[in-house]
Amino acid sequence: MNVPAQSEEQMDPEYKMSSENLDFYYGDFKALHDVSMVFKPREVTALIGPSGCGKSTFLRCLNRMNDLIPISRVDGRITLDGDDIYAPAVDVVMLRRKVGMVFQKPNPFPKSIFDNVAYGLWVNGIKDKAFVQERVEESLKQAAIWDEVKDRLQDTALGLSGGQQQRLCIARALAVKPEVVLMDEPASALDPIATQKIEELIHQLKETYTIIIVTHNMQQAARVSDVTAFFYIGKLVEVGDTDTIFTRPGKKQTEDYITGRFG
Repeated sequence: MNVPAQSEEQMDPEYKMSSENLDFYYGDFKALHDVSMVFKPREVTALIGPSGCGKSTFLRCLNRMNDLIPISRVDGRITLDGDDIYAPAVDVVMLRRKVGMVFQKPNPFPKSIFDNVAYGLWVNGIKDKAFVQERVEESLKQAAIWDEVKDRLQDTALGLSGGQQQRLCIARALAVKPEVVLMDEPASALDPIATQKIEELIHQLKETYTIIIVTHNMQQAARVSDVTAFFYIGKLVEVGDTDTIFTRPGKKQTEDYITGRFG
C-alpha cells in the first residue's frame, strides 16, 4: 500500500479503516488522486486543506455518501476492519450504521428531540420501547446535551439553539452505536462557545469511537486531533501526528498552507 509520508508507527496493522490508492471521479473530473491512509481505533484524524481540495469528498467516500451522486465513480479500496466497503455484497445501510456522519449545518428532523435520536433505531427495526428509551438517554448523555433537554424531550428539536441542534445530531448518529464517526466541519456554523463544547465533546467521544473530522480551522485541528492529513488539489500531500504536522511538516506545501502563505 502506497501511503505518502506515513511513519512505520502509522502503518501499524491495528487500524479501523483504510483507503488504498483511492481515485474518485465526478463524471470525467478526477477529484481525488491515489489517496492512501489509515485510521487507528479511538483516534481523531483531522483532514485539512483549502476549499475544493477534496477533503469533504474523501470523507464522504468513507461511508459511501457519494453513492447518491449518479455520475460519481470510485477506483481503489476503502476498508473497514479489513473488509472492502465497496464490495458488491456490502449492505450500504449497515455500513452507514457502522460509519456515522455529522454534517456541517445542524440538520435536525422537524420532530421531537426524542424522536430525532430514536429515529435511527426505529429505521433499523428496533421496537422495544424500553431499549429505545435507554439508548436515547445514553446517546444524549454521550453528546453532552442530556441535562439541557431531559425535561423537554417531546418538544420540537427545531426550538434548540444551533449548538444544541448540532449536539443533538451527534446524539442521533451515536444512537445506533457506530464504530466510526465522520464530521464534516461540525462547528463551522456555530459561535465560539458552542464550538468549544463540540471540541470538548470530540475529546470525550474518542475514548469510544474512531473520529475523522474535516475542518477549515487549523487551530481546531491542532486542538482536537491526534493525526492531521493535508490535502491539496485532490491529493494527500502529507499525513502524520498533529504536533509534527504543525511544527515540523515534511513538505513545503504543508508548511506554506499552515503558515498562511496560501489557502
